[in-house]
Amino acid sequence: MKVQIEEKKLICERKVDAKTVRLFGMIARILSPPPELTISGWADRYRKLSQEASAEPGQWNTNRAPYQKEIMDAVNEAGVEEVIIMSSAQVGKTEIILNIIGYYIDYDPSPILCLQPTLEMAQAFSKDRLAPMFRDTPVLRGKVRSVKAKDSGNTILHKVFPGGHITMAGANSAAGLASRPIKVVLMDEIDRYPPSAGTEGNPIKLAEKRTVTFWNRKKVKVSTPTIKGRSQIEKEYLASSMEEWCVPCPCCGRYQPYEWGRIHFSDVTMECKFCGERFREMEWKESPGKWIAAAPAVQNKRGFHLNELASPWKHWEEIVSDFREADKELKEHHDAEKMKVWINTALGETWEERGKSVDENSLLNRRERYAADLPDGVLLVTAGVDVQDDRFEVEVTGWGKGYESWGILRRKIAGDLENEKTWDRLERFLDMELYFGSKNSLLIACTCLDTGGHFTTQAYKFLKKMERKQKRIYGIKGMGGEGIPLVYKVSTNNIEKVHIFLLGVDAGKELLMTRLGIADEGPGYCHFPLNADRGYDEAYIKGLTSEQRVIRYKDGRAVLKWVKKSSGIRNEPLDLRNYSTAAAEILRPDWEVLEKKVGQGINYMKQPKTARRVKRSGIVSRGIGI
Repeated sequence: MKVQIEEKKLICERKVDAKTVRLFGMIARILSPPPELTISGWADRYRKLSQEASAEPGQWNTNRAPYQKEIMDAVNEAGVEEVIIMSSAQVGKTEIILNIIGYYIDYDPSPILCLQPTLEMAQAFSKDRLAPMFRDTPVLRGKVRSVKAKDSGNTILHKVFPGGHITMAGANSAAGLASRPIKVVLMDEIDRYPPSAGTEGNPIKLAEKRTVTFWNRKKVKVSTPTIKGRSQIEKEYLASSMEEWCVPCPCCGRYQPYEWGRIHFSDVTMECKFCGERFREMEWKESPGKWIAAAPAVQNKRGFHLNELASPWKHWEEIVSDFREADKELKEHHDAEKMKVWINTALGETWEERGKSVDENSLLNRRERYAADLPDGVLLVTAGVDVQDDRFEVEVTGWGKGYESWGILRRKIAGDLENEKTWDRLERFLDMELYFGSKNSLLIACTCLDTGGHFTTQAYKFLKKMERKQKRIYGIKGMGGEGIPLVYKVSTNNIEKVHIFLLGVDAGKELLMTRLGIADEGPGYCHFPLNADRGYDEAYIKGLTSEQRVIRYKDGRAVLKWVKKSSGIRNEPLDLRNYSTAAAEILRPDWEVLEKKVGQGINYMKQPKTARRVKRSGIVSRGIGI
């Protein structure tokens, strides 16, 4: 009996010891510091990619794009205050930003600001990228409550978590940059920020001011570059360590960056800059790469540059194909927009503008004599009308395949613009019939009339009358500023509810200057008549070339502006050609069909008076429907 008691006593003591061990184990686990993790280490351990936001959902793996590791971990370096990423598309910039956010929410709670170009983009980032990461990454799931949860304290643009908060803001909205201390500021696509956040000034400077109270502040600036000389990300990169992702040559082993100039199209290989051997994409990417700094002495501001050639998600064959498309557009249509986009988004480099000021003497000397109203080659006729205080200024332009253009006629229609009869004279002028040497003819297919100035009400009434007659005479309003296409959108927000096209006049001027610089007849080339009665004299040519694009600085930001070369030159010819060009863009005609009709001697605009107006609206066109 005594033995049994002793055994039971021993068993109880062992149970107590086991409980004590478990208790102290729990205490140790709670009190022990978390494992030392960098951002890449955190992402490799915890981050889950969401199905709707990634082509490769599931566990994050930094080795998939090894160049990302040092970019992310640079944020953890004690001596680094700024990290700059100037890169192409398709290299994972957004995922890097998301990993930084996840790390600071879970591992090092801090106040965070994520700045997007616009408020709308900030909302989209929160809903489409941030919310899925919170949902699918378990360590984050419980730390940021749903916007829909009762008393969560969270909104789409502001979210609270234990130890910190994150604010999403638009660079165009001063309210989102309100004075609250921020330790980590993430600035995405900074080349697309406006010069000022409302009336408050430079949004980058405003965001940076939020970090001044933190000794360990972090500023991350990310963007695809835009135009040389005014790209903010390029300016930041040039002031940084300027690091390039370099890989060893499979033959000689010497490290070098991926460079477009060494790509051979015939077999899609890259030539080694040292030994001259050529290897395919997979051969270059087999060996580990490393970052090499051009300015290693700059230690507090690390800058990284990447292009699509390094991307695991965009293969070289695709990049070459994209380049060929852009190059074809440039050569055949003299349209540099696709090439500009390709340089920015594929190479991660700035676009250097050229040829934006045209020599007036070369245009004067190349004028030619027309034998008829319409030279051969014209398939479409449009007009632009500028409304002045005492007159209308009108230009009629002919268009051929590839937007080759012919100046047809310039006229001033003087009169009292308060008087409806003056507007009637304009209507009769725009109803003119223009003849080829073959006696075939065309009417003006579309007209753009400026509704600014002192006669807006009269212009609206005239346009209402033209709409009732089903004539393609449209009002326009010019809008300055970058990024606005020539034909931006249609509005009926006016007293007469007439259709007004909003035009990006800067885009129109850029397009015109490009076309004026074309020296060979064909797509995009601009013809001008020598005939004295056409109105294309020296004053017209000076007016057409009266402006040039220059760089101005506002709040420390470079801004492109169109300015007059001389204060004494009138720029109506430039405005008129812009309006006439917009009329052709509105129609977006099918050149092949028009060529057949004109070749057959069919005036597709000419109908008996009872039917002509309906047919005018039915021009063979792929234009904007209204």
